[in-house]
Amino acid sequence: MPTKNPYQLDSAFIKEAPTTFRQRLKFLGPGFILSASIVGSGELIATTTLGAKAGFITFWIILVSCVIKVALQLEFGKHTILYGETAMMAFNKLPGPKFRDASWSIWALLGMMIIKFSQLGGIIGGVALTLNIAFPQISIPVGAFLAAIGASLLVYKGYYKWVERISILMIGLFTILTFTSLYFLRYTEFEITGANIISGLTLQLPPEAIIIAIGAFGITGVGGDEIIHYTYWCLEKGYATFTGPFEDTEAWRNRAKGWIKVMELDAIVAMIVYTVVTAAFYLLGAAILHQRGDIPQGYEMIETLSNIYTQSLGEGAKMVFLIGALVVLFSTLFSGLAAWSRQYTDIFGQIGLIDFMDTKQRNRSIAIIAWVFPLLWAILFLYIKQPVLMVIFGGIITSIILFLVIFAAIHFRYYQLRPAFKPTRLYDLSLWLSIMVIGLLGIYGLIGLL
Repeated sequence: MPTKNPYQLDSAFIKEAPTTFRQRLKFLGPGFILSASIVGSGELIATTTLGAKAGFITFWIILVSCVIKVALQLEFGKHTILYGETAMMAFNKLPGPKFRDASWSIWALLGMMIIKFSQLGGIIGGVALTLNIAFPQISIPVGAFLAAIGASLLVYKGYYKWVERISILMIGLFTILTFTSLYFLRYTEFEITGANIISGLTLQLPPEAIIIAIGAFGITGVGGDEIIHYTYWCLEKGYATFTGPFEDTEAWRNRAKGWIKVMELDAIVAMIVYTVVTAAFYLLGAAILHQRGDIPQGYEMIETLSNIYTQSLGEGAKMVFLIGALVVLFSTLFSGLAAWSRQYTDIFGQIGLIDFMDTKQRNRSIAIIAWVFPLLWAILFLYIKQPVLMVIFGGIITSIILFLVIFAAIHFRYYQLRPAFKPTRLYDLSLWLSIMVIGLLGIYGLIGLL
């Protein structure tokens, strides 16, 4: 029996797709890793900051952000299953000039991902600040490097199942705490009314909140980089491996369609989960922080955010919040590092520095990146010292990456999709609605910034 390499399709590992809803649930997972990677930066920091700044009025931005980008995620997932390609492999086939045998799109993405170092630096800063508040004997610089080393240790030898299980556990724990806090708001002066919710669905965007809103739009729900990362988790989960290499047969087409249905369920269930959780975070920020005039910023970020729990659950909830914040921020750091190490390794493969398909070279590169990147993120945080600003800036870059994702998705759909997998009109409508909304919000945001 050959050794399984999730990035190399082999007929020896073909498996028929489950046919019932219950059976498909057993194969979910990639979407929840994405949820873990966005819940700290997108939900805890960016979402609550937007709520604190704008109040309920921009609630619609959060809902649209979570729902509208899933169509692009599905297009990337489908392409991965049909071709067994990572996003970088697929990007290298996009039209346009190449340098060192790598597409312009790969070089453009590499540049933007380097700029996005600030976002992960902000996350490490959040972990460091939380540790310092919970355990004052741990200084902020020491906390930053402890967070970096902790994430490195987990990802260094962390294979897919390990990443998936830790991600789901971390999401579950903090979700329970968040909904408990939201429920008890009804017994405080910060109770949320129906009028509050309705005001947040009027499609208004206050000028003073544009920068935060565009940053939040980029990193709530699946961002441009998370959509790209989804291809790695789909491969490592086995969706493409189980489908097997392309064969012009009815059996292969049926198998591919079956695993695409599993992938679609995975993406949609994860979307429902993180949309509900994101909405809860936003409402807490809008109800409590906005009314108090508390805007998370600088080293006071965690102290400010703790109010969304202590104001509804009492001062005794602060330590519970700190533990929860530590869990959710570290989950973002951990799952983000797992994805980044794979993506950069893939990029190195596309530009000829390593052989990505060689398991030993790939694992060695992932291990090295797992140690180097967190240390760089920690140093960046200690230099800038503005975790909220760093996360929001990373979100703005993520919004720009979405334009590259749109270009690739259109190419996948109209130039590479095999005829037997032509989607329904409803699917195409959803895809174009996603493209149009992202484009319009992006342009509106750029105009507002200028």
